[in-house]
Amino acid sequence: MNNITLFFQSIEFANPYYFLLLLLIIPVAAWQYFFRKRMQAPLTVPTAVAFEKVRKTWKVRLRWLPACLLLLAYVSFIVALSRPQTAFRLSNVEVEGVDIVIAIDISGSMKAMDFRPNRLEACKQVAQEFILGRPTDRIGLVVYAGEAYTQCPVTSDHNTLLGLLQKVRFDIIEDGTAIGDGLGTAINRLRESEAKSKIIILLSDGVNNSGYLDPYSAAEIAKNMGIKVYTIGVGTIGQALFPTPYGNIMMQTEIDERLLETIARESGGKYFRATNNDKLKAIYTEIDKMEKTILNETIFENKADAFFPFLLIGVILLIFYLLLRYTVFRTYP
Repeated sequence: MNNITLFFQSIEFANPYYFLLLLLIIPVAAWQYFFRKRMQAPLTVPTAVAFEKVRKTWKVRLRWLPACLLLLAYVSFIVALSRPQTAFRLSNVEVEGVDIVIAIDISGSMKAMDFRPNRLEACKQVAQEFILGRPTDRIGLVVYAGEAYTQCPVTSDHNTLLGLLQKVRFDIIEDGTAIGDGLGTAINRLRESEAKSKIIILLSDGVNNSGYLDPYSAAEIAKNMGIKVYTIGVGTIGQALFPTPYGNIMMQTEIDERLLETIARESGGKYFRATNNDKLKAIYTEIDKMEKTILNETIFENKADAFFPFLLIGVILLIFYLLLRYTVFRTYP
């Protein structure tokens, strides 16, 4: 049954205008109903009581069969004239994906509550949505504070990546803001990548104050390796609310925007500033639009005529019609 269904789903018609001939069935049916009865010889009787007890034979019950066979034969011939063809298509999709590393600052300043519920959790949520929206890309994850390490190497296994993203938390490495080390580690993850497009999304909410690699040197390395860096400054300008053991207090915040702008410009990327959840989400959406995956689809199509089965069915039905019409159901004037 499934094979028959697939067969009919794959059929196309080279000459579909022949189906207009099916409209001829309407005037023929009208002529049969309204005029042919008048051409038959009438038999006038004073009463039909005597015929009420006569049992109908199988010939009487099946007197419609020859006309039905002729109609089906006609339809089969029309379908054959319309030249049905089976069309089988094979699609070959080549994906030119983008290799991406997301580098997230997990320093203590990311606890600020100017984002809901805090900067780090907001960054994780938006990064998750970004990953889900790019199923054909390989994505990795780097976290950094006073030092940097790879939370997840570049992978196409997004389920594993999302699981490791949710495990990112504070105080798992020494506190501080080593932007150079974070960028350098992300670059190292893409060092052996063969993708045509390689990008890093670097989030920071502070000033570079630790680490071994100079951020400007890391930007130069990214440029030489053809890696585009999009930098995002996370946090409001001035002060933000921070949780402490003694309650929430307002504290001064500072972002080295000049550094982040330079990193982005030198590598061919772009700098963004996010001051709340909605702006952060809009930034990821903009990056998503700028770094699209390329899909090349090649379609192979093979067509074959399939009119013969319908022609054969029409011939068989016509033969049965002639046999029944002029033997079993033969009528005399």
